[in-house]
Amino acid sequence: MNPIKFSLHILLLTATLLLASRGMAQAEPSLAGHWLINEKLSDDTDDEVEKAMKKSGAKLMTHKWFDRRKDKYRGGPAEQEIYDRLSYDPLLTISRHDDSYLFEYADDYKTVVYTDNHSHSVSLNGLEASEDFLMGRWEGERFQVEMHPRDGGYVYATYTLIDGSKKEGNKRLQALFTIKPGTFTEEIKLERVYDRKP
Repeated sequence: MNPIKFSLHILLLTATLLLASRGMAQAEPSLAGHWLINEKLSDDTDDEVEKAMKKSGAKLMTHKWFDRRKDKYRGGPAEQEIYDRLSYDPLLTISRHDDSYLFEYADDYKTVVYTDNHSHSVSLNGLEASEDFLMGRWEGERFQVEMHPRDGGYVYATYTLIDGSKKEGNKRLQALFTIKPGTFTEEIKLERVYDRKP
């Protein structure tokens, strides 16, 4: 084979492989959509909080006979609100932007998860004093998010689309959380499963 033709062939092959690999790297599952909690498939948040409290030796809230609330550990200072939103809110809306994902919860509560591998100080709800750090990256089919809320705690989250193919649209979103508020000595492990809303 002519050396010039061979070099052109190798150059074209290299360019084709580069474009293909870029296309593969950019093909990420679509988390975008409206999601509603599936309580049957999800952990009970209060139960998981109590497990962590028992491990640390903390005193548990006493149960009242007619108290059937499922969010008895919800509430607290503003710098811990992100824990409540992740653990208790039944609705979640996710949208994709250039270098980030926007996660929206009830009461117009929003968090921005950056994906451009740069450090960002994220201001929630436009309040300058309320800064949390959130960074995400794709690892195969899983979206890994690291959160450092203002109270000094942390959250490690993994979001995975389940139950359905990419072609027909995934029907569920699984969220696995490792949560440690700044006031806790033990981690809370929590699984939440959402159904995609039409």
